[in-house]
Amino acid sequence: MMLKYQPYPKKILLIATQQIGDVLLSTPLLKSMRKSWPNTQIDVLVFRNTSGILAGNTDGDSVIEVDHRPDLIGYFHLIKKIFRKYDLAVTSQGNDRAHQYAFLASKKRVGMIPNLQSKHWWKKMLCQRWCLLDEVNTHTVVQNLLLADLMDIDRCYDLTPPSINSNELPLRFESSLDIDLLTTPYMIIHPMPMWQYKRWTDAGWLALINYVLSLGQHVILTGGPSKYDQLYCEKLVTELASHSRNLVHNLAGKTSFADMSELLKHATAYIGPDTATTHLAAACGTPTLALFGPTNPVKWAPWPKGYHNQKSPWQRYSTDFQHVNNVMLVQGIGDCVPCHQAGCDKHNNSHSRCLDELSVNRVIDALNLLLQIKLDNKTPRKIIPICASS
Repeated sequence: MMLKYQPYPKKILLIATQQIGDVLLSTPLLKSMRKSWPNTQIDVLVFRNTSGILAGNTDGDSVIEVDHRPDLIGYFHLIKKIFRKYDLAVTSQGNDRAHQYAFLASKKRVGMIPNLQSKHWWKKMLCQRWCLLDEVNTHTVVQNLLLADLMDIDRCYDLTPPSINSNELPLRFESSLDIDLLTTPYMIIHPMPMWQYKRWTDAGWLALINYVLSLGQHVILTGGPSKYDQLYCEKLVTELASHSRNLVHNLAGKTSFADMSELLKHATAYIGPDTATTHLAAACGTPTLALFGPTNPVKWAPWPKGYHNQKSPWQRYSTDFQHVNNVMLVQGIGDCVPCHQAGCDKHNNSHSRCLDELSVNRVIDALNLLLQIKLDNKTPRKIIPICASS
């Protein structure tokens, strides 16, 4: 028996206290709720540094922010905002705090349970409806949409990128760029993921930048707000030949996610590792080349725009390139790929041999195929095995 409402729940809290990319992957669930309950107030609870990924998203009425580990004052303010204010609380993850927040927010709760181990019994008890969290065989978008099934509402598979007024785009970057973004061909390269174990090599990025420039494209480098991201992109620019530097534009730390959405919509292509910006590029419909190493693509690879199927778009591993709609996936080569670990040494600052040994020729081959498919206006909806260079 599903949760039924007559005529509909008046107020819902969606709890998505996760990383930025995870919040973006929860937007299909948010859209599903909005389409089924257009007159319901739907608020979203997120970590304070992740709310930007929901900018301009009209499926939610308001965004409530909370620190990752709030102090007593932070807890007090949150409880004051949400305590029994909602007809339904929905949590898209299985951690303790998310279920505690759901319990505080509403008497009716739908959520994820990590597994059936005895230590999670209380989460099952708190939820009127629940589903098991599958970390291996179910894509995160589909996992979230299982909650829509529990609420007896139709699924919507489309991600919603953050947005700004596109007319503002040239004005936002006129002090940082000396090109017309609406007429100059450019590709976006996002070289820095959050963690070392997801990184490609410096030499690989430099060779790829030079190749993109040889195609007559400008390059826009993007990165997060951390000083390390900005310095890394600056380092790449300084290591280029002097005549190439004026064709490479470093916007690391200078863009919001809404800004990035508009930049991506005008880009010829995007290349990046396993990071939130790569998910965003795919959601924007930009031809996206994703470089994956230890991470399981079945669960975490970018969700292609226009893909509407409960089966994951991706296989766990292929020595060939995998291509679905606007996304091309390139994996490092090795019997251990994907190992589902944080690199070879199993910590966030570890190197990953599969990415360290990923050749620039393999990445360039994938980029050429992606551009050719765009040129031919082909949008296959199934995985195409494409012979790849090693």
